[in-house]
Amino acid sequence: MLPFRQVDVFSAEPWLGNPLAVVHDADGVSDEEMARFARWTNLSETTFLCAPTDPAADYRVRIWTTSGELPFAGHPTIGSAHAWLEAGGVPRGEVVVQECGAGLVDVRRSPRLGFAAPPLRRSGPVDVELRARVVHALGVEDGAVEDMAWIDNGPGWVGVDLGSAEAVLDVVPDVAAFTDLKVTVLGRWGDVAAADLGADVEVRAFFADGRDFVEDPVTGSANAGLAQWLVGTGALPPSYTSRQGSVIGREGRVRLEAAEGRVWVSGDAVTRITGQVDLGARTPLS
Repeated sequence: MLPFRQVDVFSAEPWLGNPLAVVHDADGVSDEEMARFARWTNLSETTFLCAPTDPAADYRVRIWTTSGELPFAGHPTIGSAHAWLEAGGVPRGEVVVQECGAGLVDVRRSPRLGFAAPPLRRSGPVDVELRARVVHALGVEDGAVEDMAWIDNGPGWVGVDLGSAEAVLDVVPDVAAFTDLKVTVLGRWGDVAAADLGADVEVRAFFADGRDFVEDPVTGSANAGLAQWLVGTGALPPSYTSRQGSVIGREGRVRLEAAEGRVWVSGDAVTRITGQVDLGARTPLS
């Protein structure tokens, strides 16, 4: 039996963030067992905390979706760091250093947990064919798109700036068109609405996970990529708050801050379930 936590990430209010399953002390867990458990939890991500292989890291995390392993993801980074600290983890330095498939990621602890966004693996304009596919999948007119770019920091995101938050909320995606697309959209709230909501922008993120279409509740990696792109072009200020998940009954808040050449992605994390999980050997399926 291994220690287990389920963490609500990007919301301090119960059940309004993005849940993450975390298995501790997972060095002896095989890839097959990780994949099976991730499919069983049926969450957007499940993580497994292991001893680091890099001497500069405090721990190593394996990040799994229901269809495979990711080199990096945002809400699993914050949720895993929270679980590791809560279980008694003591970082070597001022920040927690996470080792993952994308390399080493710094996670600061104050004023709330936040990770330094890793460098984009792919950036810049998308080609004409991909743009047309994305526009079709979102069900919007091409003229409604203010800008579009690759913002891939591991999962493979394409970012779309739709200008207004209302335009983001109005998107009705074509589910069948999301075969291999991972698209995140952003729009801005006016000053009055921003003050009422405690958020400056509205974000939504869509992708196909295996056979199923998903609108993600709150997405750290997508928000990180959007900030790196749009703060970098001057289309967003260096510090702002993102709202995500409202269309599907969540109320996530992600704090973005660009400082000294880095983008920090921060949010609340609260453990909702603790216990133990049995990931022992199983009889092979016939």
